[in-house]
Amino acid sequence: MKIEIWSDVMCPFCYIGKNNFEQALNKLPFKDEVEVEWKSFQLDPSLDPKETQDTLQYFREKKGFPEAQATQMLGQVTQMGKGAGIDFNFEKTLITNTFSAHKLLHLAKKYNKSNEMEEALFIAHFIDGKNVGDIEVLVDLAESLDIDKEEARQAVKTDQLDDEVNQDIQEARNNGISGVPFFVLNGKYAVSGAQPAEIFENALQQTYKETVSPFKDLSGENGVSCDADGCSI
Repeated sequence: MKIEIWSDVMCPFCYIGKNNFEQALNKLPFKDEVEVEWKSFQLDPSLDPKETQDTLQYFREKKGFPEAQATQMLGQVTQMGKGAGIDFNFEKTLITNTFSAHKLLHLAKKYNKSNEMEEALFIAHFIDGKNVGDIEVLVDLAESLDIDKEEARQAVKTDQLDDEVNQDIQEARNNGISGVPFFVLNGKYAVSGAQPAEIFENALQQTYKETVSPFKDLSGENGVSCDADGCSI
């Protein structure tokens, strides 16, 4: 069973959604049969990768929110984060262009470490207040996951992975995905937003059930049939 997740590094709800999804998945007996693929999405591709803003500044200047409204909203997200086991540190968070971070994520996918890289990027951005648009920060994250530093440096400095990131973004557009997180289960069902763990658990169970038994049984109770042991009436 395959789960595709569109996400952006600077989206707090993506981090909350990831934790809630993983909490649900870890409860299920078939968790080892689930393949998770992280897909790239940019909430604000217009941001300059060479510049950073603090979160309140970004909401004031880019989104036009009054500071009191932005502060209240961040407080609400912080409380939601605590419920998912995340201690957001919005006072330190640096808003910047995340395209290079997505390139690093695609490099990690090559080594089957995309989930670990997604977590590392979230921690760097939301907890440690690091600039996830900075090449050296990204190279250090790669090294922390035993990915060669020079390979990581080339991946984020050159355009060799640009097409893969852009392909994810275009696929989101083609599927009408305009917000993240967005979860696609086996190419058939979708779960949007940072849903509670219970919602993810139910969706995973339903999808898995249909994967194992793809036919929906519409027969009544009185049908007769034959199997390898004979026929019954």
